[in-house]
Amino acid sequence: MSTTLINGPDFFEPLTTIEPLQFKLLNSGATATAFPVYSPENVPDSLIDFMHSEFNRVIEDGRTYPQLKELTRDEFIKQWFSSFCAIVLKTDKTKIDPNWTNWEDLLLGTFYIKPNYTGRCSHNCNAGFLVNTAQRGQKIGFRLGQLYLKWAPLLGYKYSVFNLVFVTNPASWKIWDKLKFDRIGYIPKVAILKGYDEPIDAIMFGKDLTSVDSSLYEDLQC
Repeated sequence: MSTTLINGPDFFEPLTTIEPLQFKLLNSGATATAFPVYSPENVPDSLIDFMHSEFNRVIEDGRTYPQLKELTRDEFIKQWFSSFCAIVLKTDKTKIDPNWTNWEDLLLGTFYIKPNYTGRCSHNCNAGFLVNTAQRGQKIGFRLGQLYLKWAPLLGYKYSVFNLVFVTNPASWKIWDKLKFDRIGYIPKVAILKGYDEPIDAIMFGKDLTSVDSSLYEDLQC
């Protein structure tokens, strides 16, 4: 499923093609395979439907993403597949079988990578992460973060910017602290989240992708 980059940085070519990567889950030791995806056409419709449903579940929860209303299927595809995404499945196979349907068991998590800015600033990337609700508690989010650090530079990106990591989401900011991201900004009272009486602050995280310490993801392999 390797290919060349589309809709990525305007000034840089990807350093290499990306192949599926297999690694072990930290808690169970089960094998997971990360699949690079450049187009929704390479993903079974039933998997897109499941991812869409999971993302809308997060929006409805109203605590981690800024969207106010659930996305239509087309809106979700435009957001998640506009440039590049990774899909991580609990399997030792290196190809996604279009006949698979048990995504609640198979899908571990997914993330997209796309330019955070346009044109002359498009070498700065942004990402969005999603862990299958049924698979939480296995440190999958940390594995996704490691994979992001390994693959984003290969796509030609030079710097990473996470615009809004809410202070009420320690599951996220603890990962970025552990992976040695820099706290480059702080936005007070930026989000009106469910379950809180007052607007919530957010942290901006950044990281130089040209000199990532490989020890941060060296165990990301079988």
